[in-house]
Amino acid sequence: MSYKIIAPSSCSVTISLPASKSISNRALILNALSGSTIPLNNLSDCDDTQVMQRALTLSDTRIDIHAAGTSMRFLSAYLSQLPGNWHLTGSSRMKQRPIRLLVEALTDVGADISYSENAGFPPLDIHGRPLKGGSLTLDGSISSQYISALLMIAPSMKNGLQLTLSGRIISRPYIEMTLKLMQQFGVAADWNENRISIPPQSYTPIPFTVESDWSGASYWYEIAALLDNSEIELLGLTRNSTQGDARIAQFFEPLGVYTHYTEKGIILKKNSSRYAQLKLDLSDQPDLAQTLVVTCTMLNMPFHFTGLQSLKIKETDRIVALKNELSKLGYRIEDKNDSELLWQGERCTARANPIIETYDDHRMAMAFAPVSLIRGGITIRHPEVVCKSYPTYWKDLEQAGFQIIDISI
Repeated sequence: MSYKIIAPSSCSVTISLPASKSISNRALILNALSGSTIPLNNLSDCDDTQVMQRALTLSDTRIDIHAAGTSMRFLSAYLSQLPGNWHLTGSSRMKQRPIRLLVEALTDVGADISYSENAGFPPLDIHGRPLKGGSLTLDGSISSQYISALLMIAPSMKNGLQLTLSGRIISRPYIEMTLKLMQQFGVAADWNENRISIPPQSYTPIPFTVESDWSGASYWYEIAALLDNSEIELLGLTRNSTQGDARIAQFFEPLGVYTHYTEKGIILKKNSSRYAQLKLDLSDQPDLAQTLVVTCTMLNMPFHFTGLQSLKIKETDRIVALKNELSKLGYRIEDKNDSELLWQGERCTARANPIIETYDDHRMAMAFAPVSLIRGGITIRHPEVVCKSYPTYWKDLEQAGFQIIDISI
């Protein structure tokens, strides 16, 4: 499937954003750990969350999470403390995404997990049983989902968990989000410098409503930055969000977009101020990298983004994917140390009719669709990948005046 995206000349729209996938998936695990029968409100309807819901409600011992990385990490931990025998598998890409560090950490606290194909990678065979817990040391620069997976099951461990994070801690807001949600479900934790301590305790069932997704908002910030005549209202967002990607509001001010907070959400407005270049450490917000890289190149704004070491183990190697697809549009960006992306205005020969590959990565599709505002139109291959986090993305673009043409039929 391929979509041709034709851009409008102006945009005035109100959008109801999807619920946060990050909060939804954590809330589902915490709700299950609390033994709650209270349904969660405003759960995300994205693929990742639906996979998690099915895994937690079905009695099948073979669980296929497809391409849902969050579900793989969280369920590996959750199932390890749940009595029973489980086979946890996923898509071909999921079988290439490393999980050794999480498995080793779980094994250290008493889990019984083995690899059914390649060592260090899914699928996993899990024999669930009570975990002893204790002290662990984990590299803070690895995926925060490993850390969150361990933290959420820590209260059920016989000795609780004392987790020391070594080195530089990346994606800190996601760890903070996990701890705040755990607190809402009645569990106390202490984070002192690089050590997180969680004693044995029980979760409390509570009514819970998921807030809207700041990550999904980022693509509307991109549209606002690239389209002079625009006013975009995004519903369900709050200034004091638990989501680290709420920083997108500050990140886009140098790109000429002002955020006005209202009782219903936010309104994006264009202003005349724009920096000559943008330098950001995205250690805490790696999922915003694609949006920011594409926006900056389209605005001809040099940039240097650091803290991107986790991009290589996402749905695809996002550093390679960005370099490949931007080169089709005539932009030669550089990477350094497997953790930095930079551009000083270097150009290359653009293809006449480029087709953007999405690499089974929802954020590639959503970050590149607004390029149509600069080029008049852009073609996106496999646009259905947006279902991973923002199923209504194309319908919302149509509501904003974009033409979405299916050219694969």
